[in-house]
Amino acid sequence: MGMTYGQGMVNSNVVRPANVYVLDKSEEKRAVVGKISTQPMFTEPGEYVGEVDLIILSVKPQDFSRLSESIKPFLNPSQLVLSIMAGVSMKDIEFHLGIPKIIRAMPNLPAQVGRGMTVFTTSAEVSTKEILDAQNLLNTTGKTLYTEKEDMVDAATAISGSGPAFVFYYMQSMIEGAERMGFTPAEALLLVEQTFAGSLQLFQHHNLNCKDWISRVSSRGGTTEAAMKSFDMDHVNALIDKGLEEARKRAVELSKEVGETK
Repeated sequence: MGMTYGQGMVNSNVVRPANVYVLDKSEEKRAVVGKISTQPMFTEPGEYVGEVDLIILSVKPQDFSRLSESIKPFLNPSQLVLSIMAGVSMKDIEFHLGIPKIIRAMPNLPAQVGRGMTVFTTSAEVSTKEILDAQNLLNTTGKTLYTEKEDMVDAATAISGSGPAFVFYYMQSMIEGAERMGFTPAEALLLVEQTFAGSLQLFQHHNLNCKDWISRVSSRGGTTEAAMKSFDMDHVNALIDKGLEEARKRAVELSKEVGETK
């Protein structure tokens, strides 16, 4: 995801390739890094870490403590940190890095094709100008939503962050159902893919909510109504809500796990 942000910023001419520095422990990333930066890829931290204006943290939460130990000696308090790590609070980031100016963001996978959704918040030390500048950077990968409440970033992790997997889960279930009804795998994929793409376009082009569209597709005594009644009887809505809450709770747990490493 860090590479996605770098690519978006460079493609949008917000940042020049010469000003992008990438630190990654994997030598296999060199070819990818070459597409967004004219600088050599670094596998170890150094003085260059303290020379940049913005540091993007894009590692797994469980790897943050080790990363912070390696880069902290090179940091300075005036730098701005943008974290896209799930569940790691701004308080913990400041504790581990010693930097008060923090932006915590939760992007999602569609950012890779410029259709991402990023929810972000900032620490009190981040100025209004820096917030706007950060939003411009984040907008290079899709749309953004700013919130003053950090716990809403955990909520966004469950909704938009994990959300694409939920969409793919439902799509896969429909594909498998179509195959059971006799369609070939290719036919089933076409049916489901076009149905999802078309439904989203329909939703975006009219001022109607989801319930309105369900009503329009459903006719009394028809096939859609039969399916909707089945969903209601099986409490599908409640099951989805339960899954979302479990995702949100896990985001909070990740934050506590990082905090316990202090």
